[in-house]
Amino acid sequence: MTLLDEGSLPAAWYLRWKANPHAVIVIDAAGSVLRADEVEALSAARAASLHATGVRAGATVLLSCAPSIDLVLTYIALMRLGVTVLPANTGYTERELEYIVEDARPIAAIVDHPSRSGGLRRLGVELTVGPALDLPAAPVMAGLIADVDPDAAAFVAYTSGTTGAPKGAVLSHANLLAGAESVRQAWEWTPEDRLVLALPLFHMHGLGVGLNGTLLAGASVVLLDHFSVDPVLDAIATHDATMFFGVPTMYSRLAASARMRELSTLRLAVSGSAPLPASVWNRLAKGSGQQVLERYGMTETVMLTSNPLHGVRRPATVGMPLPGVDVRLGEGDVVEVRGPNVFSGYLNRPDASAAAFTDDGWFITGDVGQFDREGYLHLVGRTSELIISGGYNVYPRELEDVFREHPLVHEIAVVGTPDEEWGEIVTGYVVLDESASAYSSWRDTLLAHASERLAPYKIPRRWYRVRELPRNAMGKVVRSELTPP
Repeated sequence: MTLLDEGSLPAAWYLRWKANPHAVIVIDAAGSVLRADEVEALSAARAASLHATGVRAGATVLLSCAPSIDLVLTYIALMRLGVTVLPANTGYTERELEYIVEDARPIAAIVDHPSRSGGLRRLGVELTVGPALDLPAAPVMAGLIADVDPDAAAFVAYTSGTTGAPKGAVLSHANLLAGAESVRQAWEWTPEDRLVLALPLFHMHGLGVGLNGTLLAGASVVLLDHFSVDPVLDAIATHDATMFFGVPTMYSRLAASARMRELSTLRLAVSGSAPLPASVWNRLAKGSGQQVLERYGMTETVMLTSNPLHGVRRPATVGMPLPGVDVRLGEGDVVEVRGPNVFSGYLNRPDASAAAFTDDGWFITGDVGQFDREGYLHLVGRTSELIISGGYNVYPRELEDVFREHPLVHEIAVVGTPDEEWGEIVTGYVVLDESASAYSSWRDTLLAHASERLAPYKIPRRWYRVRELPRNAMGKVVRSELTPP
């Protein structure tokens, strides 16, 4: 079976619902349950309500809500109508929303708090409603929900913007289907699986993989509106869950819990969106027997590589190419990819779109990587994070991995600070363990640790101790917001 045999996600979902109408699909934190036949009927009715307001195939609709059953139904309705979904962070301020609204020009917005509606209307979005769609009912007419065009835009997903202004990646229905199908095959995702999902549903990890993949597999999902250790572990036990998806910050907190061993009941635990420290991976493996599967994806590509379901899972690597995906290393060992999951370009950015691809059509990820002898991909860093100090290239990821090995270091981010003499000075921002207060010279302790493992030019010359590192909603460090305390 190829990645695109089923045409589109909505078409594949419909077949799953009709084949097993009484299967449980969605469970929320309160225990509410929707079966497949209910999901099909309710999402069709919701699509009819949207259609009656003027929302049509090809239109763009902003979707910005906390995870809930209502959000899932509305998202499915939009996808079945052939609408272009514009996922937006629920934490965005009016200024941040203004940027993507002016760029993507949605005709409607679905938000989860009335206070946000006024700001969106000021930005020119005429229709703003809640996820439950407080709209008049409308008949589900024949032909209302047609097969969507696989090549039509399904998402305009904005990049996280950790180093600059976000860009809207345009992903087709075929891109989303290919991305979800590749992990369905690789992870042997079946209708018997149940995923505990505590990720936001405005990002590729939670929406494009977690929810899309669940619906494609005909499986079920337990939706939590936020992450907290005990509710996640309770949900795994209560609902006999087989899968959990999380970001490294979540796994770090799970590894610190006295209940960590409860993860052992899962068939599969997957980490993504940021590098999972090997120290956290090892603690989880030792304390629960759960070898977390780390994978690699991007807003522009859905999923690209994965550690194997069967076989050796190697900490600090992102595994091998997924089915249908080609990966190579280009100039400067920058990772380049191609496949049916890869987007076509950025919205309203012809120059950026052209620059994102090689002459022979491979997408340039901006991540620097290395393959080991067994074919596992190691991500070294991003070209945008490269520090050039005294003419030497320094990649922060390598340094951060070394310092995380020291017990005093909870978190660390390394950046370059402009300097007239050196060009840039390697600078470390570090969150230390409480025991560091007993060290009169914690800097010397860390420098001694590094001197045995790193060339002198890589060792930070400047250090700042901070309470926490600035992160975006998916746990990635926002390096542009690192400033001396």
